[in-house]
Amino acid sequence: MWITATGCALGLAAGMRHALEPDHLAAVSALVTSNREGEGSLGPKVVTRYAAAWGAGHALVLVLVGAALFAARASMPERLSDAFELLVALMLVVLGARGLRRHGLPHAHPHVGADRSTGALPFVVGLTHGLAGSGALVAAIGAAQPSPALGLFTMALYGVGAGLGMVLLAGVFGLTLGRAASGRAKVLGGLSVATSLASVVLGIAWGAPIVQRLAGA
Repeated sequence: MWITATGCALGLAAGMRHALEPDHLAAVSALVTSNREGEGSLGPKVVTRYAAAWGAGHALVLVLVGAALFAARASMPERLSDAFELLVALMLVVLGARGLRRHGLPHAHPHVGADRSTGALPFVVGLTHGLAGSGALVAAIGAAQPSPALGLFTMALYGVGAGLGMVLLAGVFGLTLGRAASGRAKVLGGLSVATSLASVVLGIAWGAPIVQRLAGA
């Protein structure tokens, strides 16, 4: 019982740490700084909403894929896992390019209410991140937990932990950078360009070795 409880607690803690991985931070940062919700676009309320949507998508896929793999007592094929990782790399490049394009558009200043799909895109990004990490996570949890049910529960806790970690980080991000960018269009524009470029560079660096591995397989 103690081992099981410890495993679940570790799953939650590991999920919170998982939110700090560079591909997650790059994607959510690029999403937030390129949105069109006006001067409050970097405030804690907006940023936290983006992070929560990302966390919901991430956790949902982890649970669904985990349930399927645990039920089948199977592991995700390595090539499929690589394909999902490559999808994340492509997504990072697209998100970065989207941010750069929005910054470069004439008269593309943010306006309140201009972007009505603020929850949909972060949710899809979270789904994609969940797909990329689910295979390795199932293998690790399956080796540590005595039953598929406990394994799935731990996986759900991991997803919740990742969402909580991202929301907490987003709150800090919103409080600090939101104040710095308040009323300063150039600061917001600079943040958008910086995070978008970082997303593109990370996506290319992330995807290049995967392409080489898939091409050589």
